[in-house]
This record gives sequence, structure tokens and C-alpha cells, in this order.
Amino acid sequence: MSYQVIARKWRPQKFDDVVGQRAVTRTLRNAIQSGRLAHAFVFAGPRGVGKTTSARILARALNCVHGPTPDPCGVCEPCVEIAEGRDMDVLEIDAATHTGVDNVREVIIAGLAIRPARNRYKVFIIDEVHQLSSASFNSLLKSIEEPPPHVVFMMATTELDKIPETVLSRSQVYEFRTISAKTMAEQLRRIVDAEGISIGDESLQLIARDAEGSMRDAQSKLDQILAFTGNTVTVDDVSTVLGLVGRDLLLDAVQAVADEDAQAAFALAARAVEMGYDLRAVCRELSRVVRDLLVLSVDPSRIADSEIAAESERDRLKGLVARFSREDLLRAFDLLTRTEAEIRAAAQPRYNLEIALLRWIYLRKLIPIEDLVAGTTGVASGSSLPRTPAPQPRPARPAPVPSPQVNSARPEPSEAPPAAPERANLKDAFLARIRDSKKVFYNMVVAQAQKIEVADNRVTFTFSTPQRALRDQFEQQRPWLEAIAQEIAGRKIVVAAVQSDAGATSSPAAGGSQQPADRKSTLREQALADARVQAMLEVFPAEIRDVEEM
Repeated sequence: MSYQVIARKWRPQKFDDVVGQRAVTRTLRNAIQSGRLAHAFVFAGPRGVGKTTSARILARALNCVHGPTPDPCGVCEPCVEIAEGRDMDVLEIDAATHTGVDNVREVIIAGLAIRPARNRYKVFIIDEVHQLSSASFNSLLKSIEEPPPHVVFMMATTELDKIPETVLSRSQVYEFRTISAKTMAEQLRRIVDAEGISIGDESLQLIARDAEGSMRDAQSKLDQILAFTGNTVTVDDVSTVLGLVGRDLLLDAVQAVADEDAQAAFALAARAVEMGYDLRAVCRELSRVVRDLLVLSVDPSRIADSEIAAESERDRLKGLVARFSREDLLRAFDLLTRTEAEIRAAAQPRYNLEIALLRWIYLRKLIPIEDLVAGTTGVASGSSLPRTPAPQPRPARPAPVPSPQVNSARPEPSEAPPAAPERANLKDAFLARIRDSKKVFYNMVVAQAQKIEVADNRVTFTFSTPQRALRDQFEQQRPWLEAIAQEIAGRKIVVAAVQSDAGATSSPAAGGSQQPADRKSTLREQALADARVQAMLEVFPAEIRDVEEM
């Protein structure tokens, strides 16, 4: 007897055998038991998930000698002949072949009035029905709407949107879903155990994941592997036959990015080329690893899910999850999917992969805008900002600039004005507390003040006319500033922000007036020394052409 492939040998013979489509099979069983059978069915879904098989089982259920029954016996003549595809009352039609309207009229419409030769129902199973022409659908429409009582139509399609609404509205539509890798691996385990094949769970999981939801594809891949290995299969055998990228290589690449080890990243790209991997598949599998890490960052309990990680990988994945923020993983996923598309047309795919890994390393240095805002407003943030040297407080000018008071509160008459040394200590301690508590606010607002004066239980910050926005930000923080000033001084301190009419552009920190060119040179040096600016320049090919003091 000739060899029968696994996909045909293990084709489901009853509704309970159909894998991963419980909602559909349960509805069909109940419809048969209650006698609420439609005259036209549309089975829609991806390839290899059981559409045509379910149609054949339904045909057997309707025509079994013990039926109609949800559990056909499988041994009577109708059951056997329908399973073998030779029952004259059950016609399977390939719509890709019988596309034209003349074929439909000859094969289907002309035979509707003829009663079944033996069975209860004449069944028309139309596979890939979406390939029928518009004229064929129109000629079939009346027959589907009002068929003879002994006729049942069953239409299978992978593209439901291509079937006219007029046909769908006259049929019961059942949508088949892709089958989970876990469910397919369990079914493959039943098959290999029955066939006496020695293969590990990790290998079966690899086959199931590569099948991408199609049970028939998974069985065909298993057949292909067995033809290569015989009855003993290892993980390396599965990877070799199916051309899968080794998980060790993928996890090593993610580890290199986490360690910011560009040299290791280039070495891993070379290793992928030497092993003959399709570099598009490498990017695709890397994006799958990134997706798995993102799932674990959201729900750590999924680490026990075999679809996420094999048992031997779990400890390593746990360690990698802790090295990446969700923003890192989202940016990495976008980068890898773009690189996969770029490699399709690339003359040197290896270069694209190398640059993608390098970009991934530098993308991790970007600072989320939420962190900058949080640093300015004092809101706690989950990510840390780069450490930047805080500028020293600007020394006060000898002559204070008179201005209207922002806060009308006055010290109590009994409080004596502080002495000069005490005022200096208060100022230094006050600025240090601000810098330690809100570093970004200190750098962006407080340190930009033109003057800072302490006199008569009052701290006055003077901003120039172009610094109106900084003064507004200062005012938002004034209650907090007064609270810490009072805590340091042990008495009530008024903190005020005033606007200088002089519009001076020189910085007290520079020790007096400064020529515009010299000032711009100093600002440029300060900008280039900032760690955040350095990180941006490393990621983006840009240069600082001009600087301006805000």
C-alpha cells in the first residue's frame, strides 16, 4: 500500500476530532440535534484550519444511515464514500477550476432538480468559492436562496470579503480561527506518540510556531522532517529542515543590545550570514523575541506559557526583560519590521542587519518626553534621566533691580532681618535643595535667572524680558519653593520672581558682561557638554549650528 501523508491519514472524521474550532463544531452539532439546519453554509478562515474537513463531516452527519446525527458512524457506505470523496450525491467543486458561469450552470444548476441517488441530501461543497466570477455568483444566487429541500450548499473560502453580500445574507457564515501553537503542539504529540516517533516537546513547539496557525501546515512540516530524520527527531533537525533561526543566536543578539556591545552585535550578524540564514527571517524572528519580551513586561506570569518560551529559555528571558523598558521594546519592534522590509530590496542585506542592531543600541539612549516633563514638574518617573553637571548658582549683582513684589506677604515685625553670612548660607542651602529635588527644573529655570537676591526674609529671582516663559514656570513652583525655604530658614520666607526691564543678556555665572560672540561660544560649549545633547547627536546625524539663550 502506498504511503499516506500525515495530513490525510490524520484528517478528522467527526466533529470532536476538529482541532481548535470548538465554537463552530458545537454550533453545527446543536443545529443537527435540534433540526435547525440551514440550506447554505459559508465556512471562512485561513488555510489549513478545518473548513473543507468540517464540510465533509457535516455531509456525513446529514447522510449517515443513523442520521441525521452529530456523530456519524464512519462505517456505513455513505460515511465511507464521502470520506474517500467518491459519493455521487456529494459533489466537491473547485471554484478555481469551475470559475465561469457555464461551468456553474452545467455542474450545479442543471443537477438541482435531480433527487439524490441514495442519500437523504445532495450536497454541493464549493472550495475557494471567492474565485467564482460575478456572473457565476449571480447565476447561483437564486439557487442558494431557494434550493430544493434535498439540496445543501457548503462553501469554503479564505477571503470572505470577496464573496458578494447577496450570497452571504442568504447563508449561515461560520468563521474559523487560526489555531494556537499550544493546541497544535498537543495534537502533534498525539500523532507522534501513535506513530512511534521519538521527538521532544521543544521540537514540536518549534514546528507549531512555524506553522503560524495552520494545522495542515504543521502536519506537512512534520512529514517533511520525518523524511529527513526518520523516527528520531532533535531540535537541530527541525531547525535545519525548516530553515529556522536558532533561538540561541536571537537571544545572544538581544543580550548584545542590552549590554550595548556593538562589537558582539556585528559578530552575531556575521554568524547569521555564515550559518546561511535568510536575514529577513532573522529580523522576523528577532521581532518575535521582542514581542515576547513585551508580553512578559506586561504580564510576567506568561513566562510559563510554552508559546512564549521553552522551559530552557525562561531564566534567560526573565533577565532580558529587566534590561529593557516598554518604550525600548516598542521602538525595537518598529525598527526590526522596517529592516525586514528593507532587506527584501537590499543589495547587501548583511549591512542592513548590522546597522539595525547598532541603531537599536543607540535608540535605548533616547529620553522619553514624559521623563523631561516629569523632571520639570517634579512628578515621579520610572526612567532615569542622564546625569548632567548642574551649573553653579549665579552670583547676585551688587545693585538690586527694584520691581513690584509678586507675593504681598511680609515677615512678622518681631523677626529681625538676617545677617549677611546667614543670607549667603540660606541662598546656598536653598539652591542646593532645589538642585537635588528637581534637577531639570533647576537647570532649565532656576539657573537661568539673571539675579538671585536674599534680603529681609525674601528671596528674589530676576528674569530678563525674553525669559517670560521661564518666569511663568517659576511661578507654578513658587508655593513649593517657599515651603522648602521656610524649612531651611526656620521662619517664613517669601520667594518672588520679577521681570527685569533692562533685558540684559549677560549671565551672572560668566562673571559680568560678555561679548555676544564669546557668549555664544560659551553656550555652545555648555550644550555640547550636556549628556542629553550628546545622546541625541549619537543617534541622529546632526550638528549644532547656532545656540540661543532663552
